[in-house]
This record gives sequence, C-alpha cells and structure tokens, in this order.
Amino acid sequence: MSLAEFAALDFAPPLVSIEGSPETGFIFSSALPLQPYRENLGQMLRHWAEQTPEQIFLAERQTDGDWRRLNYTEVNRQANAIAQALLTRRLGPYRPVMILSGNSVDHALLVLGCFIAGVPVVPVSVPYSLMSKDYLKLRFIFEEVCPGLIFVADSDLFAAPLASLDLAGVEVLVGRGELPELPTTPFSELLNTPVTAEVDLALSHVGAKTVAKILYTSGSTGQPKGVINTHGMLCANQQMLAQIWPFTDQTPPVLVDWLPWNHTFGGNHNFNLVLNQGGTLYIDAGKPAPGLVEQTVKNLAEISPTIYFNVPVGYAMLLPYLEQDEALRNNFFKNLQLIFYAGAALPQDLWERLEKVAIQATGKKVIMTSSWGSTETSPLATAAHFPLEKAGVIGIPCPGVSLKMLPNGDNYELRVKGPNVTPGYFRRPDLTAAAFDADGYYLIGDAGRFVDPDDPSKGISFDGRVAEDFKLTSGTWVRVGLLRVAVLAAAAPILQFALVTGHDREYVGILAWPNLAACKSLCKELAEDVSVETLLQQPEIEACLRRTLTQFNAEQLGSSTRISRIMLMAEPPDSDANEITDKGYINQRAALQRRHALVEQLYAEPPAAGVIVL
Repeated sequence: MSLAEFAALDFAPPLVSIEGSPETGFIFSSALPLQPYRENLGQMLRHWAEQTPEQIFLAERQTDGDWRRLNYTEVNRQANAIAQALLTRRLGPYRPVMILSGNSVDHALLVLGCFIAGVPVVPVSVPYSLMSKDYLKLRFIFEEVCPGLIFVADSDLFAAPLASLDLAGVEVLVGRGELPELPTTPFSELLNTPVTAEVDLALSHVGAKTVAKILYTSGSTGQPKGVINTHGMLCANQQMLAQIWPFTDQTPPVLVDWLPWNHTFGGNHNFNLVLNQGGTLYIDAGKPAPGLVEQTVKNLAEISPTIYFNVPVGYAMLLPYLEQDEALRNNFFKNLQLIFYAGAALPQDLWERLEKVAIQATGKKVIMTSSWGSTETSPLATAAHFPLEKAGVIGIPCPGVSLKMLPNGDNYELRVKGPNVTPGYFRRPDLTAAAFDADGYYLIGDAGRFVDPDDPSKGISFDGRVAEDFKLTSGTWVRVGLLRVAVLAAAAPILQFALVTGHDREYVGILAWPNLAACKSLCKELAEDVSVETLLQQPEIEACLRRTLTQFNAEQLGSSTRISRIMLMAEPPDSDANEITDKGYINQRAALQRRHALVEQLYAEPPAAGVIVL
C-alpha cells in the first residue's frame, strides 16, 4: 500500500537504538535524545497566557446549548485566584484536593490552580460515587488521601456519597447547590479571591519532584492503588509527545474529548497535550454509551477536531453515525489530522471502517495510530509516529524511554525506564518496591514482539498482559490479548467485550457480552423493549455466532487460537467489582474471578443451557 494514500503529516523519524539478542533479551530505546522540558505544568499555562492570550483554551456546552469558552488569559486569571485560595487554606502535600465530579471547566480550573500552588490533586472515578452501591472504594481513597478539600460539581448528585464520608475538618467545595446538613463553599468564592505575590512564589517552588496528581487505578483485585504523578514526569511526557508529533507545533491541537480526567489517557495525555501546545479543548459531555453517544455526535457535528482520541468501544459506537450522516462525516474529517486509539486493541474491522469513512470524506486515509503505556508512565512509553497499515502496533520507545525486553516464550516481557515513570505508589512502599526490578525498570506486566525482527524501527506489536496469558492442559500457551481482539473482530459487530477462558482446561472458551444494538438488528421481529435475556435466546444470534466463529476456527492452526465454546452474558460488567474501567477496558482477571460459576457452566458436561458448542 502506498504512503501516498495517506494524508500528509509531519512525524519525527523512527530512529532507534537496540542492544542484546533474542536469547538474552534487548534494551530498546529511541535514538532521538529527549530535549529540555519545563519543570512544572503551571509554567505551560503562564506561557500561553502571554503568547496567545486570546486563544480559546477550554470550552463546554451549557444547559442552553451554547458553548462556554474561556481563553488563556481568562483561564490563567481564574487559576491564579484558585491557587491563592488554596494557599490561604494551607493546602499542600499532606492536605491535597480531592475531586469527585467528572470533566468540566470548573474541574479544569481547580486542577490548574493546584498545579500553580503546588497542591496535589486527586481526581476520583465518578462511578465510585454515582454508580457504586456501597462507596467502599470512595471511602478507601478518602481515608488514604486525607484531603483538606473536596470538590463536587452538583450538591444533589453527590449528597449520598458525601454523607458516607467522615468530613470533619474537610472543606466541601460545590459548583451548584447546597447541602443543608453540611457547610459548603461555593466554587465562585474561590474565583473571587484577590491574588497576591504568594502565588508567583508558590509556582517558583514547584519543581520536577513536586507531586501534581495522585491517580487511583482499579487493580485486578483488592482496593485501588494511588499512582504518584509528579510535575517532572508529566512534563517530560509532553516533551516526548511534542518531539514525535512536530505537527502539533505547526497546528495547535483542537480536541473534542470525553475521556475522563481521573484516568491518565484523558487527564494527562490529552489535557496536557492541549496545555503544552497552546491548543483548544472542547469538553465532550458524551460517552460511548446508549443515550450519551448522541451528545458526542452533536458536538462533532459542530466542532472539527485536529486529533481525535477514543477507545475502541467509542469508535464502535461512533462509526454508524459517521457511515450514515454525510454532513457529520464531512465536518468530522474537515480539519482532522490524526485518529488515535488506546486503552485496548482496535479490532481490524473498526480500523477498516474508519479508513473507509475517511476516504469518503477526504479522498485519502487519515493516519491512525496508537501508543502504549500506563498510569505509571504518564502514560506515553512507546508511540507509532509513522503510518500504520493495521491495528495492534504500539510503535517504538519515545525519546528518553528505555525498554527492557525479556524473553517470555514466543514474545517478550516489557519493562520501562525513563523520566516519565512514577516514583511509586502513594503511602504504599510495599507496592513501590515490588513494581521495579533491580535495574530500576518498571514492571508494567505487558508483553510484545517485534513487527519485523530484522527491522526494529517498524515497532512492537502488543501481545497481551503477561498475567492474563495461560496454558491449556496440553502445555500450549494462550495469548489472551491477541485472541480476544481476533474473536471480537471475527464476530463483529454482535460482540461488545469478551473474556477468554481455558486455564488448565483442554480447550479455549469465550464468555462474551453482546452488542445489544447489533443483536437487535438481527432479530427484526422482536419488540424494541425486549429483555436482554429473551434477546440472547434468539436463534438468529446463535446462528450468527456459529457461522462467524466456525469460519474463524477454520483459519486457525492450533488449539491455542481455536474457540470450542462460547456463552453470552446478560449481566453487564460491574465497575464496583473492577470488571470495567471508566473508559471501557475489561479487566479479564477480575471478571473471571467474579464469574467463576459461569466458567464452570461453560465447561460443564453435558453443555449447560446457553452454551454454544462449535
């Protein structure tokens, strides 16, 4: 395929350095040195407030449908006032700010005020407050962090979760409303704080080692763990991104983005990209979920992004609209330079559909790319800063990053070192000690392999989680990450998510969550409000799965990639049980533990009801 089929884009050359051998492993790094970078994130805001004061920085849609837009001057002024208010309250490393609400301009202003004042900010997953039944994770984080101030956007929405906390000595900051039984401070009070020289002095003391954020990740078992994010690691990561994406210097990024700020993808990679490059962020109140994706569609019909970020489930829900609505499609691609996915592997069928709609709108393919990393790596560790032909490639190490690649069967375990790597876990020296090897490399737990062993500059392909992979009773390894993506692609579009089973079993099975909209489209005679249980019993669903997966199995060479049984699950993934994250990533280990009884049904003899034997 000719590169001329892609729209032109200025990337850094894929120059790499590699030492070692397949037998002993490799040290793989970029040959591009990391250039100097700012010491703190507050300096980025100050820079653009001086250089492009009238440029719109933040925007969100209001209840009347219009956009609330703030330029860099306005954001800088309001963030300084907030910083002064935080300093007056003597907040700091031992009295951080905790945010329970989702993305908003007020949320962003509070975070920026924390950056300037040197106060750590702890954005907490919204489902821990609004979807949880017991608030256990919220209470755990609150008790570990000991915040001096908590922010909620809406008092009515967060009244119950706040009531579950011991708020003695903790100030509650509210965007809208009041709590009759609890003293609160209106957010507007912070914005009206007179600014003194104390703010500039505080910013001058914010260094590379100052804690910017504590981001809590939902581990596979147990309670969340707080990842320390310093100003230095986040600034280093943005310098890496600026070097490999020089086109963002020429065209400041315009984003329409929903990805939650309590996750590193949305809160660090995307938000800080706009902040570092002087771009514009339109906060998308939509989400890849029924009833919410329509808001994303409405926003994209008005605002044409220069880079579009999403997770695979987000693209799956957006694509039908792009395929059917020419005006939406044309506006979406009008200024679009790059399509980016992360959080999970992008199935090849979604890749090809995205290429098709791009060609329909522009006559060319828009470059699609991805990167790889984690909350502990800011998140960028590798990136594919070159055109790709298919999904699954995570690129090469970014400038300043070194990968240790250790032989792991037929792939390599990946470990990371660089200035973008966390110093450890908040108040958990035991977890910190276990997270690094003797050479200081972070044990990220992922596996990969070279796309072309003879040419490392073509990058690494993601090969799943080391902890997810398992052996069949035959001793054959099953690469869970790759197989999951392959099965979802083969059965597209009727499967949404899948769990791969078979540890210490004779064959591989699949527990899958259906794509309800796609399943309903196969069963046209059913009522629109049919129950999920009834829908999944329809013969059209079973026939489709039998046809697609039988064809898939015919193309497989061994037992480790051949599916013997599949069963659909009616109960959706449970965020309280760590089965799914805010951005739609399925936790294989936690979900299999919780659904152990379904695994037993899948392998029962004779086959249980609902099990499709292939």
